[in-house]
Amino acid sequence: MAFTSPMDLLWTPWRRAFIEGASGAAETACFLCTTSAAHDDRPNLILLRDERAFVIMNRYPYNSGHLMIAPYAHTGDLPGLDRSTAQQLMTLTQRCVGVLQQAYQPQGFNVGMNLGKAAGAGVPDHVHLHVVPRWVGDTNFMPVVGHAKVLPETLDQTYDRLAPLF
Repeated sequence: MAFTSPMDLLWTPWRRAFIEGASGAAETACFLCTTSAAHDDRPNLILLRDERAFVIMNRYPYNSGHLMIAPYAHTGDLPGLDRSTAQQLMTLTQRCVGVLQQAYQPQGFNVGMNLGKAAGAGVPDHVHLHVVPRWVGDTNFMPVVGHAKVLPETLDQTYDRLAPLF
């Protein structure tokens, strides 16, 4: 196959760390714990810190604006979360949906958790909620055939768009 135009190539250099991390090298620390402990919010893509939980952008988003809400407590046990933390996760989820509606005007949302490795959890030992803005037709041949998602803005642009709304 000959590549004849710049559109024939898809450059996603930010995915290298994800791909190399998935190659079998075991990660020793929970990224949700290390990023929240760093208190360096912009480079760690943290948009909001609350008493028991925080909002962080997904570094490998399904769509622009893909957010995660996680408790500071390192646990994979959803039923074991104390009531205050569980309530704060839902309150922050409501806030994230409102901010994303304002910033992107999506036509819908996927909101959910993958609990346990068998359910697809990339971080099975730290409960977290995903909030993904969706538009009719936002899934095309790229993720289905090419196993790649094309995003219209960089993570820095998304951060700059969302941070003032929190």
